[in-house]
Amino acid sequence: MENKPIARTLRLLSQLMELHEVNPFKIKSIANAAFKVDKLPFKLADKPFDELEKIDGIGKSLAGKIAELLTTGTLIELQELLAATPPGVVEMLAIKGIGPKKIAVIWHDLNIENIGELFYACNENRLIEAKGFGLKTQEEIRKAIEFKMASSGKFLYAQVETFAQNMLEQLQQLLPDADMIICGDYRRRVEIITDLVYVIGADDVGEAITALQRADLLQNMQVTDNTISGETEAGLAVSLVVSDTVHFYTEVFAQTGNKEHVEAVLNRIKQPNLEVESEEEIYENAGLPYIEPELREGTAIIAKAIASELPQLITYDDLKGTLHNHSTWSDGVHSLEEIVPYLRDTLGLEYLGICDHSKSAFYAKGLSIERVLQQHEEIDYINKNTPGFHIFKGIESDILNDGQLDYPDEILQRFDFIVASVHSNLKMDHDKATARLIKAIENPYTTILGHPTGRLLLSRNGYSIDYKKVIDACAANGVVIEINANPLRLDLDWRWHQYALDKGVWLSINPDAHRNEGFLDMHYGVLTARKGGLYKERCLNALSLDEIKQVFAKRKAHTSINK
Repeated sequence: MENKPIARTLRLLSQLMELHEVNPFKIKSIANAAFKVDKLPFKLADKPFDELEKIDGIGKSLAGKIAELLTTGTLIELQELLAATPPGVVEMLAIKGIGPKKIAVIWHDLNIENIGELFYACNENRLIEAKGFGLKTQEEIRKAIEFKMASSGKFLYAQVETFAQNMLEQLQQLLPDADMIICGDYRRRVEIITDLVYVIGADDVGEAITALQRADLLQNMQVTDNTISGETEAGLAVSLVVSDTVHFYTEVFAQTGNKEHVEAVLNRIKQPNLEVESEEEIYENAGLPYIEPELREGTAIIAKAIASELPQLITYDDLKGTLHNHSTWSDGVHSLEEIVPYLRDTLGLEYLGICDHSKSAFYAKGLSIERVLQQHEEIDYINKNTPGFHIFKGIESDILNDGQLDYPDEILQRFDFIVASVHSNLKMDHDKATARLIKAIENPYTTILGHPTGRLLLSRNGYSIDYKKVIDACAANGVVIEINANPLRLDLDWRWHQYALDKGVWLSINPDAHRNEGFLDMHYGVLTARKGGLYKERCLNALSLDEIKQVFAKRKAHTSINK
């Protein structure tokens, strides 16, 4: 074993010891030894034990650990500490800018056990609530995690959106007479982007390729046929596909849909080497109505097109209000008095559903029963003095391990609506997790099932559930399913939207906003809703204020009768 792996192992041991608050003198001794081992000019593996203990900064005790490591490849003490530490917490130790002491606070005080949860907490401004943290530290941690996530070559859609548009503008300036469209996964609004594909239509393909090469827009640029490939500084793969103008839209079509969809459409066209002036013409030649880019996944959508069942996809302008949001009453940044004018005057919305955390979410200043009643008094006051806008009294009620909500019925009945969400014990097995959700869905006070799987994209898989059983339960109990618009969540996954719609379930595009800027995430919610085939007639917050008042009132009346 070389010196560097020995040093890394000793460093990890010292970090874990500090994390578990072992003797500080012992921690310092091992940390110092790790530093010195890394700098030694000779190989420790070549030294006998009696020489190891004579090396400055090592001594007999550490020499024993090094000998154990050289003999067995590990340390018993290290393995014991690793067994007592969640793997995600160990992974946090590699994040630049936070040491074991801060990670201990994150783990023990905030109940955060992996990098994905930590990134989400940074985005929700939750870290500043913890001892020893501030806005600056929180931002540094967030940036460090983003850098770590990017090293995999995978990016959230929201992470690449601005770059993708800026790159398009650069290309347009470079080739002002050319046609160009961003295609691939980006145009289909896939939630995780691994590469950006630009299709460029030029009168002179060779001249355009030469101009693109000279511009030095990408790193590691290579030319294969009519495609320039490379990557950004952050590691995002980019392809520039240059086509002659005549075949521009054919190439756009080919580079937009997934392979199965493109082949299925082209197989319906009898005329080879089709020259068209729009993608609409391609579908027309295939005997199909135009299919929006977001829907071009596989062949199921083609069957709907043949049956004249294509949806009129929802748009951002269809949204009339926003549900499932947080304020300073729990872990939000802005007060109700700050949120209301922003939504009404800046975003032009008609209503707000405030859903601060419930009492079980102590880490997020969850509302006790007393504070629920106090918040309702403030809401009544604001509603009385704010014409043209309405705040609905909601709560994000934690779903407990047994599927119960965490308030008694006499409190639950005071809310206009309730978002039921899982925030704890995310490691239940498939059947138990499914039963837990179904129990909450069957609670007559549950209005919306919040972020159904709890996933955090690129960092935490959602808990395993039987989607069909959960969606069927929502259909049977009239429960709406949330499309959580936070770019880290986008949960319910778009792949299950159509099943929900076919079962008669309504969906709701909820930003889960923790600050005013978070309401803008509804943009990403709309994109993923469109990808799932949602139309405004089945979106809860596309209802007008009067319409949604009637929906909530009707459900409350039904609940009262059945209780």
